[in-house]
Amino acid sequence: MDNGSCRGYNLDFPDVIKIRNDLLPAGDREKNIPCDLNDTSWFDEIDGTNGAVFFAAGVFYYFRTEDAIRLFDKMAEHFPGGVLVFDACNKRGVKLMLKTWIKEADIKDVGAYFAVKDAEKELLQKSSHFAEVSHKSYMRGYRNIDKSIRPLYRLLNTMCDRLINMQIVKIRFR
Repeated sequence: MDNGSCRGYNLDFPDVIKIRNDLLPAGDREKNIPCDLNDTSWFDEIDGTNGAVFFAAGVFYYFRTEDAIRLFDKMAEHFPGGVLVFDACNKRGVKLMLKTWIKEADIKDVGAYFAVKDAEKELLQKSSHFAEVSHKSYMRGYRNIDKSIRPLYRLLNTMCDRLINMQIVKIRFR
């Protein structure tokens, strides 16, 4: 994807960026930005004049729904013509994930964490700055699951699709 002039930015909490800087320093056209994503001052650190593509993997599950949508809207307003791509699942999936990754006592209101069932319907109307919202199945959206895949893996793919609705969501900004 690198055309010799692309710039990359890695955003994370300050303690994570400190470790990243020690273990994997930024390259020539790369910048590590210590921040809290909800404090949008990080927008000023990113040169979006020639467009911007944002990838967030495993990030928004920990956001409250209203905070995630507010951030998406602010990003769309600040980076017109940009794209945001992230993974998501339904409420059942988030509940299972949080139960597995976080102590039961830390889960106060699972229903408040960001989850989507139908990204197009649930997100498109949330902002006038969204030009398009689409999604593909996390497990089947980019690869055909045919008979060459073992039955156990086909079953797991089907479970992920039907039970927890794992998906890759793409929001194109106006």
